[in-house]
Amino acid sequence: MKLLKSQGARSGLLSVLLLALILAVWHLATTGPAAPAAGAPAVRMTAEEAEYAKLMGKAPAGGPADAGAAKSGFPTLAQMGQTIVRQLSSPFYDNGPNDKGVGLQLGYSLGRVALGYGIAALVAIPLGFLIGMSPLIYRALDPFIQVLKPISPLAWMPLALYTIKDSDISGIFVIFICSVWPMLINTAFGVANVRREWLNVARTLEVPPLRKAFEVILPAAAPTILTGMRISMGIAWLVIVAAEMLVGGTGIGYFVWNEWNNLSLPNVIFAILTIGLVGMALDLMFARLQKAVTYVD
Repeated sequence: MKLLKSQGARSGLLSVLLLALILAVWHLATTGPAAPAAGAPAVRMTAEEAEYAKLMGKAPAGGPADAGAAKSGFPTLAQMGQTIVRQLSSPFYDNGPNDKGVGLQLGYSLGRVALGYGIAALVAIPLGFLIGMSPLIYRALDPFIQVLKPISPLAWMPLALYTIKDSDISGIFVIFICSVWPMLINTAFGVANVRREWLNVARTLEVPPLRKAFEVILPAAAPTILTGMRISMGIAWLVIVAAEMLVGGTGIGYFVWNEWNNLSLPNVIFAILTIGLVGMALDLMFARLQKAVTYVD
């Protein structure tokens, strides 16, 4: 136990040091040079260049902020801090179609993911049970699974938009189609690899099929099923961002694209960090569920 605690403390310390190193490199890369000497000629910019520099987070040349201006268009840590505080201070504001808080946009994305993912689970887990328990059904469905599984989820988007004619439902369909395969395959694998001894004991005791499925097969296959669900959630969260960039309207993916069109790089980076943190939280949730159902023989 002490060894685990010491390893956890050391790994945490290493993570903090790596974060500090990344922030230090960021600071050095974006901090501008010292102010020009007195009497040095100032570089003049046109009005358009000055406006573009302002949008990209750079002060106009020759202005009072030259000493702290970024060397490139990448925002400084101070600018990122201001962006984070501004976004988190009012995450649920709604000023119209193209101006919504990041909290609202995350809510739209999580809602689409939850609905598409939930429908995929309702389809994939029972069908995976059926495939895992029946070699005949496995051989019959395997060619279809092998053909459909490698297709990129976004390749379905044009077909979904054409047939469904609704961008929100099309996004949910894309989440469904990308989430179903890992759950289906892992469920079938977990069910098919339940120990023969346990099945033989259930057969000897004449356990009814439904009870055998819930009390013998499901607990034994649960770790593998949750592994598939964990993989599916990671893919779903990955795909929804790209799907929302394509269809627009609402969602964290649309937020990223809209802020890029507005040349607001700090908001783009903030959204990217938010996507990563939410994805990590979802993965940790499934990791804890997986650990809860895993047992040592």
